[in-house]
Amino acid sequence: MNESRSLSCRQIPSADRILGWPEVLPLLTRSSRKFVSNLLTKVLTNLRQELKDGIAEESDDSGLRQRITTQLHLEFDLSTRPLLAKVINATGVVLHTNLGRAPLSREAQARITEVSAHYSNLEFDLNQGTRGRRDVFVDRVLPQVLGCQKALVVNNNAAAIFLILNSLAENGEVLISRGELIEIGESFRIPDIMRKSGALIREVGTTNKTRVSDYQEAINERTRMILRVHPSNFRMEGFASRPRLLELVKLSRAASIPLVEDLGSGCLVDLKAFGIDDEPSPKGSIEEGANVICFSGDKLLGGPQSGIIAGDADLLGKIRRNSLFRALRVDKLTTAALEATLLIYLRNCEASEIPVIRMIHLSPDIIERRARAMLERIGKATSTFEFDIIEGTSMIGGGSTPGHRLPTRLIAIRSQTSSASQIETQLRAHSPSILARVETQRVLLDLRTVFPEQESDVLEALRKLVFQG
Repeated sequence: MNESRSLSCRQIPSADRILGWPEVLPLLTRSSRKFVSNLLTKVLTNLRQELKDGIAEESDDSGLRQRITTQLHLEFDLSTRPLLAKVINATGVVLHTNLGRAPLSREAQARITEVSAHYSNLEFDLNQGTRGRRDVFVDRVLPQVLGCQKALVVNNNAAAIFLILNSLAENGEVLISRGELIEIGESFRIPDIMRKSGALIREVGTTNKTRVSDYQEAINERTRMILRVHPSNFRMEGFASRPRLLELVKLSRAASIPLVEDLGSGCLVDLKAFGIDDEPSPKGSIEEGANVICFSGDKLLGGPQSGIIAGDADLLGKIRRNSLFRALRVDKLTTAALEATLLIYLRNCEASEIPVIRMIHLSPDIIERRARAMLERIGKATSTFEFDIIEGTSMIGGGSTPGHRLPTRLIAIRSQTSSASQIETQLRAHSPSILARVETQRVLLDLRTVFPEQESDVLEALRKLVFQG
C-alpha cells in the first residue's frame, strides 16, 4: 500500500490508460469515446492547475484514481443534463423576457403533450382525405376572436413585420413616423428590419409630433404602405402627439395604400380596470379599419412564442404566397399550443385559464393572504432572520405597459449575518431556482408570479435559509 504523499503531475496516468479503467467504461457505453475523452481532458487540466497552485490534497495512487473517476462522472452528469430548466419566478414581473415570458395554460400544455407524442393531422385534411395546410387550425379561430378576414402565424413578431414588409412593400417606400422608429430587446430596431425586408424607409413628422398632414405630404408613386408601430417599451409624454388610428385609416383608404399596425404585445383583454388604457387591442384595430395587424403570441396573449398576422384576405394571401413564409412558419407544437390558447379566448375563459391574465387579476389582499400563510408555516425563526410583509408593486413586463405598476404585497427578507446578495444567491441555487428582487438591502418575493403549486418549494428554500443560514 502506497503511503500518502504530495501529488505531482508525473503521478497522473495518461488519458488512454484512464479510459480503459473499469469504472470509466460505463461512460463510454452511454456516449461517444470522443465526448468522454474531452471531459477527461477538462478534469485532468483542472487537476494539473490545482497542483501548480499548490491546492491539491495529498493522496496515494488509489486516492488519485478515485478522485479522477469521481470528477469525471460528475462532469459527465453535468454535461448530459438539460441546461434549460424550470425556475420559480418570484420577481413579480408577469412577462419576464429572461424567464421565457408567458407560461402556458394547462390546456395548451396538454395539447403539446398529446400532439408531440403521436402522429397528427398537421397537414392532412381528415374530411377530404387529402393533403391539407397547417394554417387552418389557427385561421379557424383567429377570425372569430379578432373579427378579421384571415390570419397567419410565423415564429415571432419580428418575423411577422419582416414578412409583411417584404411581401407588400419590397423596393417601395413605407411611411413611418420618426417617433415610431423604435428599438426593443436585444438591439432589435424597426429601421434595421425595414431595410432587411427590402422596403425603403420614408420618415415623416418629428420625434415627438407627427400629424396626418405629414403622411399625406409624403405620399408619392413609390409609396406602398403606411406603417404604424406601437411603442411597446416606452411612453412619450409632454409635448408629443401622433394621429389616431382612424385618421390614418381614412388617409390610407383615400390613397389606396394599405395601413399596417404593429401592436407589439397583442392584448385581448381590457386592462382599464388596472389603470392601463393605452395598450392597443388587436380586435379594436381591425374594427377601426387597419388592413393588416401583427403582434406577439407569447406576451399578453399568454400563448407560445409566435407572430400573429391578421387582416384583409387579399393582403394576407399575398403574404402567404411569399416563399419566405415557409422559412418562418411555426411547427406542430406551437400550432397546438396557440390553437388551445385561442380557444380559451373564444370560450371567454381567459381570466381563469390563461396564467398571465390570472396573475394580472390577482388582488393585493389575495397575495397577502398567501404570503402570511407561507410565513406561518416556516416555523420559529432564528434571531438572525427577519421576515416582513410590505406593500409594493408588480410589473406586467415583456415590453408591455411601461410605467404601469400593479399594487401587490411582498415578502421582505433581511438577515443580520447574510447580505441581501447572499440570500438571493442561496435562493437562486435552490432546486428549482427561485428568482427574487433585491432592493434596499432586502430580498423581496412577490407571490403574484409564483404558482400556488410552487409555494412548497419556496417554503422549503425559506426554511433552509432560517435553520441553516
